[in-house]
Parts: sequence; structure tokens; C-alpha cells
Amino acid sequence: MTSIVQDLVNALNLGSMYALYALGISVVFGIMRLINFAHYSLILAGGYTMVLTGSWPLVLRVIATVAVCVALAVLLELVAFRGARGASPTTLLITSFAVSFVIAAVAEFAFGSLPRSTTVSPWLRNSLTIGDVYIPRINLVTLVVTLVLLTALSLLLAKTTIGLQMRAAAEDFTTSRLLGVRANKVISLAFAISGVLAAAVAVLLLGTSGQVTPTFGLSAVLFGLIAAVAGGLDSLKGAVIGGFALGIASQLLQRFLPLPLRPYRDAFLFLAVFVLLVVRPQGIVSRGSGARV
Repeated sequence: MTSIVQDLVNALNLGSMYALYALGISVVFGIMRLINFAHYSLILAGGYTMVLTGSWPLVLRVIATVAVCVALAVLLELVAFRGARGASPTTLLITSFAVSFVIAAVAEFAFGSLPRSTTVSPWLRNSLTIGDVYIPRINLVTLVVTLVLLTALSLLLAKTTIGLQMRAAAEDFTTSRLLGVRANKVISLAFAISGVLAAAVAVLLLGTSGQVTPTFGLSAVLFGLIAAVAGGLDSLKGAVIGGFALGIASQLLQRFLPLPLRPYRDAFLFLAVFVLLVVRPQGIVSRGSGARV
């Protein structure tokens, strides 16, 4: 029984992280039909911001990280993506790759290729023990942060005028613009939200690893993309479900794979996603596809 509870705790932690990764991808894709690989650059910028502000109080460090990630996200939309908004999805994807490579190169030039270390909070290093169940505090914080951000995003989309405009734009952008939705405002807000999510990911990843390199956040975006595709790329609900499904599947594989095969857990995980997409190409959650901007 203890092992089952421990696996559930680990699965929830993994799932909440994957859900955050996937949301950052889906919130932009839902409106622009852009698979924003440059989301990795936002997480990278957040990581280095935490390193550079290492001597500050934690609250100010988090605020600075959110501010940098949001500002960079809005700047990238303005400089890199606004002019290419009417281009094909392939062009937008290549643009996002180019942006991420440029920012990674700038980070490597400025900070070097060696890891830069920092501590988010000594409190996060400790763990709670309930019976025989081991719960790292960073796991609890990750789950709470994910739930808070999911709730805030849901309320924004459901209860505000701009949220209504975002939902309308995600369903059919062309019709929404004819009805008065301002494209620049809605898209900039989507990128800003992705910046907030990237900042949260950067802080939580640093709370676990404590190190930043020029590839910091790359695997997060890859897992986020896989979770979003598995859940349904054009659905925020699908991104969340896909993230938690990926976390649960990963933990189940870790538990039941033979010991010699456990190093290849991710390969089996991706194979499972491949089989899912063969059977159900639209992902777990399907929503009618809207018109691209």
C-alpha cells in the first residue's frame, strides 16, 4: 500500500510539471496555430534571472523572473512573430526554432557553457515523511503552483472579457476579428501568459536541479509538446490531461518495467504516445480546429 501511495505522489508531481510545460505550448498554439519552440528561451531566461538575482530575497527573485519572462515573451511576439503572422505553419515553426537557437547562443556567449548554480530556497531541500511515504517539499510546491496557475487561467478565460475574446479567437480567429476582437491585444496576452508559465517552470526546475546551462528548459519544452499533442494540441484542457496522463504513464513504467529496461523508460513512454496518436490522431481531448491567424 505504501508503494502505491508513493507512486501516486510521484505521478502527481511529474504530471503537474508536464501540465505546466504543455500549457505554455498550448496557450499560444490555440490562437496562432504556432508550435512555439521558443518557449524554451523563456524558461532559459527565467533560469538565468534566478541565478543573477541569487542574493535577493526569494519574493523579489520570483517577481523579477516573471517580469523578465513576460517581457521577453511579448518582445518575441512583437519582433519575431508579428511580421510572420500570416505565414504558413512551417514558416512560423522555423521562426520559433531560429529564435530559440539565437537566444541559446546569446546565453552561452554571456554566461558560458558550464552550469551556473543557485539555490531557490533551503526550505525546499527538505522532505516530509508521512508514515513510510517520502514527499519532497518541492513536489508539494510544484503541485500547489500548478493548481493555482490552472485555476487563475481558468478564471481568466471564463470570467473576463479578454478571456472571452481569447476563447473566441481560439475557436475562429477570422470571425472573431470581424466581430471586433483586437488581434494584437489577444495574441500579446497569450504570449504574456506563456511567459508567466515559463517563469513558474524555471523556478520549479531550479528548485529541483539548482543549475542552469544554455540547454536549460529544452527537455521541458519537448515533454510539454509531447504532452500537449497527446492530450489534444488545440485544447488547454487537453494539455492538462495530457500532462497528467504522461506523468502517470511515466511512473507506471518506472514501477513495472524490468530493471534492465528502466533506463529506456522514456523510449517506452514515447512509444505509448505514438500508439495513442495512431489510434486517436486528435489526442485525448478533441476540439474543433479554428482558423489560423
